[in-house]
Amino acid sequence: MRNKEMLLIPGPTPVIDSIYDAMAQETWSHTDPRFAAIYKHAIEQTREMLKTDGEVFVIAGSGTLAMEMAVVNTVAPGEKLLVVSNGFFGDRFIKLGKSFGIDIEVIQVEWGQSVTAVELEAKLAKDKFKAVTITHADTSTGVAADLDALVPVVKRHGALVILDGVCATAAMEENMSKGYGDDNATIDVVLTGSQKAIGVPPGLAVVAFNQSALDARKKLEHVPAYYTDINNWIPIMHDPKKYFATPAVNLIYAYDQGMKLVLEEGMEKRIERHKEFSKLVRSGLEAYGMKPLADEDVAATTLTCVLYPEGVDDAEFRAKLAEKGVVVAGSLAHLAGKAFRIGHMGNTTKDMLKEAVRLIGVTLEEMGHNVDIDRAATVFDEQFS
Repeated sequence: MRNKEMLLIPGPTPVIDSIYDAMAQETWSHTDPRFAAIYKHAIEQTREMLKTDGEVFVIAGSGTLAMEMAVVNTVAPGEKLLVVSNGFFGDRFIKLGKSFGIDIEVIQVEWGQSVTAVELEAKLAKDKFKAVTITHADTSTGVAADLDALVPVVKRHGALVILDGVCATAAMEENMSKGYGDDNATIDVVLTGSQKAIGVPPGLAVVAFNQSALDARKKLEHVPAYYTDINNWIPIMHDPKKYFATPAVNLIYAYDQGMKLVLEEGMEKRIERHKEFSKLVRSGLEAYGMKPLADEDVAATTLTCVLYPEGVDDAEFRAKLAEKGVVVAGSLAHLAGKAFRIGHMGNTTKDMLKEAVRLIGVTLEEMGHNVDIDRAATVFDEQFS
């Protein structure tokens, strides 16, 4: 990679040269047949990754826009939406839904824990909800949702499953043709962005709707949206030479290349790679006395929220680490200053992550903390083997 730094935040993530090269190609007209062919291919590759027979949307915007598109096209003002929240980004659905007049209820747990099927069942048994949002991997906490446990509960109660895959898609399984925990318990909507596990620069919102979600949109006479109304985008996704709003031409080039790399690696291998990398990073950091916020049984494979040992100054630590070329993220809300977040997804490599763990140890030593860098490297290698 020609990147000068290791960008190990929970997104954007490192971009490899072939994606940069694709993005740097000459900008064609958004109605040019050559561009339309690339756009169409990118859409079809996304369909293949998510295994959906519904509609796929790849449009200019962020993961937040994808969240909005997923909700406004399935839940009408006045209808009830249940938010299953494992952290800050699950909570964002609360304000988002209320902005459109949707009746919101929420299940929240202590940060670092994951909502259980028992809690979800108890909530759904009390009321009727049009849809339930589940954050697959919450970027604030590093907690993963157990789809095999949660999805069948939602489906038994007749609600749509809206899966926020922003920090999971292309790294954790999101197969829209599969039943989770039950043959009929399928995911209805998956939403994500280009800049995390897919490994493309920020700027594209990606959303997939299965037939049940599309039927929900058909039953809505009107949605309180224009740009994010899927009815305005379906003709474009079928024939990208048509026009509704100008697409991000060069980002589509990059996204098409990124999706090509995802499918060439294969989702099964990619999912296993992310599982392995997450364990390598957490094992190495635990050798320094750094404890992940989430226990391993609920931990995401794409990022880790790491609690500092006593006496580590967050701002100083991250600044010194950045001077060495490793960029990690601070934590949010009540964890600010008490933890940092490290991404290990997308185009990251074993060697990159091993070097990052080493430099974290060097930084801790510089700050006066007694750590065993050789031990961390040994643990990392043992986990890898």
